[in-house]
Formats: sequence, C-alpha cells, structure tokens
Amino acid sequence: MFRLFQAELKRVWIEFIRYPLDTASSIIITSIFFYGLFLSIRYVAGPNINFGSRLDAIVVGYVLWTLVTFIVQVIAFGLQIEAQTGTIEQIFLSPYGTLKVFIARALANVTTSLVMTVGVLCFTMVLTGRYLYFSPLLIFPLITVLLAAYGLSLMMGALTLLFKRVGQMLGLVQFGMFFLLTIPAESWAGPFQALKIILPMTLGAGILRDLMALNISLDLPLISLALLNGIGYFVLGSLIFRWAERKAKHQGILNGY
Repeated sequence: MFRLFQAELKRVWIEFIRYPLDTASSIIITSIFFYGLFLSIRYVAGPNINFGSRLDAIVVGYVLWTLVTFIVQVIAFGLQIEAQTGTIEQIFLSPYGTLKVFIARALANVTTSLVMTVGVLCFTMVLTGRYLYFSPLLIFPLITVLLAAYGLSLMMGALTLLFKRVGQMLGLVQFGMFFLLTIPAESWAGPFQALKIILPMTLGAGILRDLMALNISLDLPLISLALLNGIGYFVLGSLIFRWAERKAKHQGILNGY
C-alpha cells in the first residue's frame, strides 16, 4: 500500500509542477471570485458595516469549501477519464484492489490541493485584510473534514461506476457542501444540535472556524464527535463503492461509456 501511495504521489507531483501556469491561474481565479462576492456583500450592506470575526469565519468556510470540492470530485472525474481513455479495466485488475488504488490516488491528490488551498488562503487574507490564527491543533478538525470528504468522494465514484456521467450531480453536491461548510452550525441549539452532528463535515468545519477565526481552544468532546462523523462517512462511502463495483462487474458495464 505504501509503494502504491509513493507511485501515485510521484505521478501527481510530476503533473503538478509541469503545469505551473494552470496552478497559479486556479489560485488567482478562486481568490478573485471570493473577493468579488465580498465586495458585493459589502456594497449591499453599506459602507458602515463591520463584519468583524464573521468575515474571518466566512474566509475559513470558503477556503475549506475549495479544498473539499476538489477532494469530492477527484475519484468521480478520475473514473470518467479512465473510462474515456480505455484504461479503467487496468485499475480493476490491479493486485492492490480498486478501492485501495483510488484511496491512494485521492490521498496523493490532496497534497497538491493543500498547497493550492494555502495559496488561496494567503491570497484571500491579503485581499480582505483579515488574518487568521494558525495552530498545530488545526490538523485534528481538518482530518475529520477530510475523512467525510473522502467518504462523499467514494459515493460519487460509485455513482460514476454505475451511471458514467455525473457532472450535474457533482454541481449539486458542490452547492450542498458550500451550505454545510459555511453555515454557523456551532450556534445551533435544541434539536438542531443533533442535525449538526449527523451532517457531514459540518461539525469539523465549525471547530476549524472557532480555532482560526476566534482562537477558541479545542473542545475534546466536540472533536471526538467530529472524528466519529468523519469515520462514519468514510466507512459508508467505502461500502457503497464496493457495492457499486460488484454491481458494475455483474452487469458488465465497467468498460461501457
């Protein structure tokens, strides 16, 4: 498994450094898009509006959304490309197993996406003039969000195996994730607290906002719940992907497009 991850990591970084203009353009466009939204909201709200720490929370949510969007798309788009190029059967004949191959590929891809995300974050902080808190503790809520994101990515990969084209569905999922990652779920009370725990990534994103925007100390019970949420969605995504793989093989539609 480690050799597989090394091979995928090498492939991803070779592609990443060979197209620097594409990487820089992606960072700039993503940052400018957010700045355009920021200016529009500021114009509607009026010149005297003071966002304070709310803007910091919005920045965290937006940057996290760009990272998660890439992760959720990577397996589905990878399967579509493999099907178009006619190499999908080679992956399914791998001695490592299909699920391990795509998990290793997704883990390798997240290293490059983290570099781009840090670039977007720095660019966004400069544009808005709001600077966030950074702590080694950020790794814990980030892991919970990434686990759930990989689970959703495997679910979208399962749909791709069965239906081949899921571009429009991915667009809908992106909008849904924007809602999950930017809503202030940490302020929910009453019955909505249970919903906050059940929804994917919402709890972990709220902890990240608290740490980066408000510099609040890490809440161990909350991070434990967020970790269970992430593991649950990752296991569920793996099971659904396995089921879709067996169904696609049984129906003989792996190489269909």
